[in-house]
Amino acid sequence: EMAEPIQQLTRNNNPQERQTIPFTLIQRKEKLGDLLYEKRQYGKAKWACIKMKEKQYEQSICLGFMKLMRYICEQNSSGLYLGITIPIVTIVHTNESQSEMTQAVTVAYYLPEVLQDEPPHPFDSDIIIEEWPSTIVYSRSFRGITNEDSIMREINLLAEILESPELCLQDTFIIAGYTNPAAANRHNEIWFLQRP
Repeated sequence: EMAEPIQQLTRNNNPQERQTIPFTLIQRKEKLGDLLYEKRQYGKAKWACIKMKEKQYEQSICLGFMKLMRYICEQNSSGLYLGITIPIVTIVHTNESQSEMTQAVTVAYYLPEVLQDEPPHPFDSDIIIEEWPSTIVYSRSFRGITNEDSIMREINLLAEILESPELCLQDTFIIAGYTNPAAANRHNEIWFLQRP
């Protein structure tokens, strides 16, 4: 059942055809030539979102991504291929002590600029179109698989690097994926969200 979306994704693996989510770079923090993090502002925008709650994070993002791919690949009210935007993001939550992640995650796809005003309706009732407010994020890049352990490690790393992590939400984080979730050496980012 997933053959068509996967073929579509592989066919559309041309980086020029991927629209990057627009943002304004506010600050880059470096140490000895290494980029520690970037502070960015993302504008208000519409996203197609799906909530998942599988036993493991990897299962949630793969299933959520596949459902979103079906929406992107013609299972929508326009009947058209909508185009890939990157990153695909996953909202994760931790317990109050930030020692572990909760199971529920939201996988989200940024609607391309041309569809922002009138997003096509998903056929899948689990997919909700949401408008997210303008947000300031602190972003740090990392490579490899994303699972509960690697995400908690990245959350702790970025919390140590930031001068004022308390300015950010303490239980809600975003994993931004720039490569297919099935790829081994993925390019990811962890985002901390500045409190509104």
